[in-house]
Amino acid sequence: MKILPVALMTLALLPTAAVGGAGLAPPRVPAQAKPDGGGKPAQAAERVVTVHGTVTAVDKEKQTVTLKGPKGRTITVQVRDPQKLEAISVGDPVLAKYYESVAFTVKKAGSATPGASATEGVASSKPGETPAGVVARQINVTATITAIDKKAQTVTIKGPEGNTETVKARDPKNLEKVKVGDLVEITYTQALALSLDKETKGAKHAPAKAAVPASK
Repeated sequence: MKILPVALMTLALLPTAAVGGAGLAPPRVPAQAKPDGGGKPAQAAERVVTVHGTVTAVDKEKQTVTLKGPKGRTITVQVRDPQKLEAISVGDPVLAKYYESVAFTVKKAGSATPGASATEGVASSKPGETPAGVVARQINVTATITAIDKKAQTVTIKGPEGNTETVKARDPKNLEKVKVGDLVEITYTQALALSLDKETKGAKHAPAKAAVPASK
């Protein structure tokens, strides 16, 4: 299962007014989705991307820091604690980790109620600690299977507001295990963690060792 197509499908099924909540740590989805016990399909996929960047600007008035990645792309992030800005300088190395996961489980009709919800939040390091922060979002959608096309190997699902999406089955054999009316529970998670790269910064500012002449 590829993450991006399923993620887009999940967002398409999500009601526009379903976002709420704050102050959570980056949510994690289990590496393996658990079947419902009735032989229904379940699957999960996740990925973590690590990127090394550099601080290109620090705006203490706006409390923002601009970062540039290895391909020249830039991003500006908000720093809530003004004291952390004092520990950040232009040229400092930054470590960014992007986490994304998708998990789905098919359940029998009537075993759950169609619906959708989303939770977003941020977390930051404590005063005195190395400047770091996390932005996370988790989306949960329970949709209904409305059509199964075994010839095209596709399944059409309907979200809680009536919007539909048709997806191609990765394993056509799973189409034998589902039927119209079954429910699909989807959990999609994103998290972005940023922190100063202490090891790279320390190596950059470490005093150079004097060369020792080789003995004759």
